[in-house]
Amino acid sequence: MKKNIWIINEYAGSPYHGMEFRHFYLSKELQKLGYNPLIITASYSHLFKQLPSVKNKFTFENIDGVNYLWIKVPQYPQSHSKKRVLKWFNYTNSLYYLPVLKMPKPDYILLSPMQTLPIFPVLKWAKKFNSKLIFEVKDIWPLSIIELGGYSPKHPFIRLLKYAEKVCIKKSDAIVSVLPNYSQYLKEQGFQKSAYYIPNGIDINELQTIEPLDKEIASKIPEDKFIVGYAGTIGIANALNYLVEAAKLLKDNSNIVFIVVGNGSEKEHLIKQSEGLNNIKFLPAIPKRQIQSLLQKFDVCYIGLEYSPLFKFGVSPNKLFDYMYASKPIVFSIYSPNNVVEQANCGIAVPPSSPKDIAESVVKLFNMPDDERKQLGNNGKKFVLENHTFEKLAKKYSELLEGLNK
Repeated sequence: MKKNIWIINEYAGSPYHGMEFRHFYLSKELQKLGYNPLIITASYSHLFKQLPSVKNKFTFENIDGVNYLWIKVPQYPQSHSKKRVLKWFNYTNSLYYLPVLKMPKPDYILLSPMQTLPIFPVLKWAKKFNSKLIFEVKDIWPLSIIELGGYSPKHPFIRLLKYAEKVCIKKSDAIVSVLPNYSQYLKEQGFQKSAYYIPNGIDINELQTIEPLDKEIASKIPEDKFIVGYAGTIGIANALNYLVEAAKLLKDNSNIVFIVVGNGSEKEHLIKQSEGLNNIKFLPAIPKRQIQSLLQKFDVCYIGLEYSPLFKFGVSPNKLFDYMYASKPIVFSIYSPNNVVEQANCGIAVPPSSPKDIAESVVKLFNMPDDERKQLGNNGKKFVLENHTFEKLAKKYSELLEGLNK
């Protein structure tokens, strides 16, 4: 008999709606292993490209074989809007009133929150159904908004989130994190628990079902230049201002061109920052299934994040694995003890926030013999196939779940 899993993540999306994708792909693989997942998410996220059709408070939908329960929540204008907090409370409160008579009784409840308040209604259901509770950490909240948002730990709302985080840790039967050093965080917080490391990954079937790149986009990428590319969200955290500064340092090298593909809150600012430069272009976001076609146009891929001491517990950016699967050498400009690029020997790691180091690494890769660059790219693809497919990550989850029953 299949074992039922409720996956509670208010930012869970799908390939049709937009990020986050982790639980969609995990669900597809868990189904193959004999589980019956139900993703319980919210009807609105600033990361969604297309909103679900939700008329009632609760709407069930099957998306490519994966069952969803959409909870209708208020919309907000942008990621930093105060109205976003209203959505958090609305989603959390709605979890108390789930239409459980229409839902499978959960053997497991996987709580994967950003903000930690959903733990309170989740505990109610875990107790009612005698379910095993798994707490999954993608970002460390509220530490993330303290470090990155500048909020005081003494703020009443931050204190509430911190209390909820402690409840998540204490009451869970197991803790999972995409961050490899999260167990260190638990130790620093005084907990005697350890976390299972189950990182982000790639879905092989989707990456093999690629669409040709839009002709208009393709026409704007030079064929006879060395292309340094970025594809993804253009936000403050993505540290693309340093890539623009690196382009300025290399403006006299007519063979190297920087291409930034995507949309986000920082795009207009970066376009202004790059005024007068002929070696950098900004292109609009493209459908997810065209990403691999786009990456084949690049010679090198860039990924960066603004420095934060928070990253000492590790990072697991999704786009990194897309880059690696594309067999492209990578310039990795992130402070993190888990440097996957160095582990896989698939590019050059440089300090964060350093245009000079980014520029020098680009020049080094430009001057590198083609076969050496190709080998770096092949190393990355080999590593991601061995360690980061959702098929293998789902098996890790299955082992964890079965272990909870022993």
